[in-house]
Amino acid sequence: MSSRTMQHIKPIVLLLLVTIASFSQPLALPAEANLASPDLNLILQALERVEQQNPARSRPYELRREYKAFRADDKKPTAEITAQINFTPPNRKTFKILQASGNARGEKIVRDLLKQETEPVREGHDRDINRTNYDFVFLRQEDFGLIPEYVLRIVPKRKEKGLILGQIWVDAKTFRIRRIEGVPVKSPSVWIKDSYITLQFAEVNEMWITVSLDAIATVRLLGRYTLTGVYVGARSPASIRQSL
Repeated sequence: MSSRTMQHIKPIVLLLLVTIASFSQPLALPAEANLASPDLNLILQALERVEQQNPARSRPYELRREYKAFRADDKKPTAEITAQINFTPPNRKTFKILQASGNARGEKIVRDLLKQETEPVREGHDRDINRTNYDFVFLRQEDFGLIPEYVLRIVPKRKEKGLILGQIWVDAKTFRIRRIEGVPVKSPSVWIKDSYITLQFAEVNEMWITVSLDAIATVRLLGRYTLTGVYVGARSPASIRQSL
């Protein structure tokens, strides 16, 4: 083979060797795939600390919610209820129905839910989202608009009213719980066979409280119902103290 031919072959062989070498290297993973999951214990420590510091645990308040019950896929509610909830520190909660119209069963379901929310709990058996009541699993991180959130799986450690098997969305900056979704491990009412609940939280008068509730439930003898509850107003702690 002539030297001129060899000169033409060498660059080709070199190119082939470089190409083979490049394919023999492991593929680089995307940058986000190399990111480690946040430390779950640190998230839970911050979440529990923020919850304990929530003014809603130490200030008296009075708030109102409007509930609507819809049967199956009906657009018009079969019942509408307005309720008032009062909290007196450290742990006294009461409610009263201010207005109710429509199907009486809708009011009964709302009463059962409010009884569960306001009834005293046994010592050491609160319903807080913490490591005493739940086991946690880190699922993922996602964004709520511009707000980064941690999504955690919550598994109750006991079968008790008020505890939910599902997921929570935790603000990655403030460590406040913004949303809870899941299935109650124990039904709040003998009329409800099964239900799926979504709770949304926001700041009201410097307190972090529930501002909306959505529940899809199967009601015995009546079929599927949807219940919505929306916060509509609150009195300031100062005005409540003056009236006590």
